[in-house]
Amino acid sequence: MNAEPSERLPPVLRRLYALAPGGMKPGLTAMAEACREHGDLHRTFPAIHVAGTNGKGSTCAMLEAMARSAGLRVGMTTSPHLARFAERIRIDGVPLADDALASVLERALATRVPLTFFEAAMIAAFLAFRDAKVDLAIVEVGLGGRLDATNVLEAPIASALVSVGLDHCAFLGNTLEAIAADKAHVAKPGCPFVLGPALAPEAREAAVRIANDRRARIVDAAHEVVPDGVTLGLRGAHQLQNAQVAIALAKEAGLSPHAIASGLQSASWPGRFERITSNAGRFLLDGAHNEDGMRALVQTLRDEDVTPVVTVFGAMADKAWERTLALVAPVGGTLVYVEPKGRAPASTNDLAARFAGHAARSIDDALARARDLAGPSGLVLVTGSLYLVGEARAVLLGLPRDPPVAL
Repeated sequence: MNAEPSERLPPVLRRLYALAPGGMKPGLTAMAEACREHGDLHRTFPAIHVAGTNGKGSTCAMLEAMARSAGLRVGMTTSPHLARFAERIRIDGVPLADDALASVLERALATRVPLTFFEAAMIAAFLAFRDAKVDLAIVEVGLGGRLDATNVLEAPIASALVSVGLDHCAFLGNTLEAIAADKAHVAKPGCPFVLGPALAPEAREAAVRIANDRRARIVDAAHEVVPDGVTLGLRGAHQLQNAQVAIALAKEAGLSPHAIASGLQSASWPGRFERITSNAGRFLLDGAHNEDGMRALVQTLRDEDVTPVVTVFGAMADKAWERTLALVAPVGGTLVYVEPKGRAPASTNDLAARFAGHAARSIDDALARARDLAGPSGLVLVTGSLYLVGEARAVLLGLPRDPPVAL
């Protein structure tokens, strides 16, 4: 896992980033010990736990908006970050301020048990939730479920499995059944476990089996309906299924119909079918990075009658980029390839060998080439990797940026 801390990073973030090359080490022992060391930290706030291959971030964002509409003090932790590490830990929709972030990271890194990058980040998030005395913490799973660091949560208000696709197969297995079984371990005894409508039959069957073994109460989100007159803030037909999961979770948390409807309309999630218009022209950013995600993006382009003139595409080498590229290439116009930061990327030579396109040296070069090719008014799509979208977003909006970390 590559990480390239810049000199402007504060010392505490440089120390955290120094843990990143160790990668992700599945297991709950260190995380559980760290929570105990900090006063049973994982038991100090009410939580909702969200797993899934695609859509879990969008589901969390909708749920966060609903809870805030209800007047709750809400914490949320998601990964990875697009621009700043602080995006991973939000209180009432706002990333932690520098001082607050430094405080929780210092305490997390002072934990006696050795922690990985992701474990330390989770301990910092949990400390922030306790410090802020949140009414609700929304916790997105990092990888899988069974041995993910977030799975120290013992009795959440509810947990959910939004979707299952073939991703992270080296860690989770090569079938939908195996991946679903791993992710379904976020189900807890006696707690509601929400199943997303997007689950394939074999994934649903495996998730139900694990949930029953763990004596969770299964809730089928397919029965939920978006209220009449509500237009989702997040675009795309696939967001309807994510909304159904968020609605089911919100009901388990006791949120009112008004708060649910308001949150569905106000929710936003950067880098997911996000339109940006600046002096550099019109851009559409979407972090689709696997086959299911790219299929949803292409369908949304059709549904919204959006036609990119140029597509900037980059991907990680360990992703099934041949499939995602094959989906977007026929509808993406001229292709410009670039290698994202974060971990080993698919080379621009390999991409161009699959579908002809222009190779760029950096995201700045890629965006400039794309604009030249698209003209002043043509739409430029940026997709293939969340890390690439984060880089592009920072450039287009002039945002400060911490190095990406693929954890």
